[in-house]
Amino acid sequence: MSAAKPTVAILVTMDTKAPEALFVASCLEKAGTTPWIVDLSLMPHESTGADMTGGDVAEAGGHSWDDLAKMDRRAASDAMLEGAIKVVRGRFDDGQLEGAIGLGGANGTTMACAIMRALPYLVPKAMVSAVAATAAVQWYVAEADIAMHASIGDVALNRITKAAMENAAVGVAAAACNRASKAAETEDHPPLVAISSFGGTAGCVDRAQALLEAEGFEVILFHASGIGGRALERLAREGELAGVLDITTHELTDFVTNGVYDAGGERLTGAGAMGLPQVVVPGAIDHSNFWAGQAPERYRDREFFQYNAQNLLMRTNGEEMAELGRAFAERLNAAKGPVRVLIPLEGYSEHTKRKTYDLAENELGAWKQPETDRMFSQTLKENLTTGTVEELPCHINEAAFADACVAAFLEVIGSAPGGTRTSGAA
Repeated sequence: MSAAKPTVAILVTMDTKAPEALFVASCLEKAGTTPWIVDLSLMPHESTGADMTGGDVAEAGGHSWDDLAKMDRRAASDAMLEGAIKVVRGRFDDGQLEGAIGLGGANGTTMACAIMRALPYLVPKAMVSAVAATAAVQWYVAEADIAMHASIGDVALNRITKAAMENAAVGVAAAACNRASKAAETEDHPPLVAISSFGGTAGCVDRAQALLEAEGFEVILFHASGIGGRALERLAREGELAGVLDITTHELTDFVTNGVYDAGGERLTGAGAMGLPQVVVPGAIDHSNFWAGQAPERYRDREFFQYNAQNLLMRTNGEEMAELGRAFAERLNAAKGPVRVLIPLEGYSEHTKRKTYDLAENELGAWKQPETDRMFSQTLKENLTTGTVEELPCHINEAAFADACVAAFLEVIGSAPGGTRTSGAA
């Protein structure tokens, strides 16, 4: 077999899925790649064909396969994952892996996806799973770029599931071959700037993007729906970004209220940890997101707006705004790079033009609540010990505010080591 062929890992429990793994291996070979089967089985078995045996994987994690057989299922899975992530990521770091594909049911999907999440963005990844259409996909994939393929039936060999597995294998193989063919290419990229976005801040985002691109930057937008914020933080920590214009920090409101667009407690920390220049705006923090008909009981007396058939927005109150001010300050105080905070005093989102309602759809009042929003800026200024805070007499979607954001960003990135035209790692 030609050593020039890119290698694709097959992540699978060989005690239950050996025939399927060997079938996928044959598909990968026909598609021009070298399969590398990594056995994730939790205990010794008699199946053969793995290139990296379960015993080897267990040992990489500091255990023996016999030890795992004595553990409960969760502990054994954790031990195998430790070893598998080490060997798979190690092979990638050594330049000997161009993609990965997983096969399995619920447990196999959990393990294979955890391993693939440890690989960088843009490394081809696919999961052929019996649970690909369930709500748990958001946990399997998280912020990673794993393509989920439904196995249709359970993962076994028949004409339907074989076709599903072959489709996934051919797709990964094609992407791996394409990636390998470009490995030797060198290309200068403009510095990549992240902007967080949302429908309610689109006026600001669109203008800021156009202005930055006119200045020679490349822009990547992240939709502030939980996964977007996690992806932004990950790219910042992986060294792919030159700076962040965090216009839409809405996900921190959902973090505070347990809304459905929560990006986790690490939101607003990645750029600071890496010393990246950042301009931060309280964009769309004036509401939380819940699925329609599923507002928690403790919030049933609050002010709402039904945004669409799926999304119910809850107006942020003064107590939550103060908590957000402290949360922003805590995260930004730890930043190792320059920080500017810009606050639009005339409103944090397009929803300031709307009314608020109770859950029975009775009108309650105006969405625009300057006194409520002031709790955020007041608490932020009381607790922030780094950077600067500038309050502007603008709405977030006014052109003047977007212009001010871009001007502030150009200042902070110009003051950062390397100046405004230092390319990112992308």
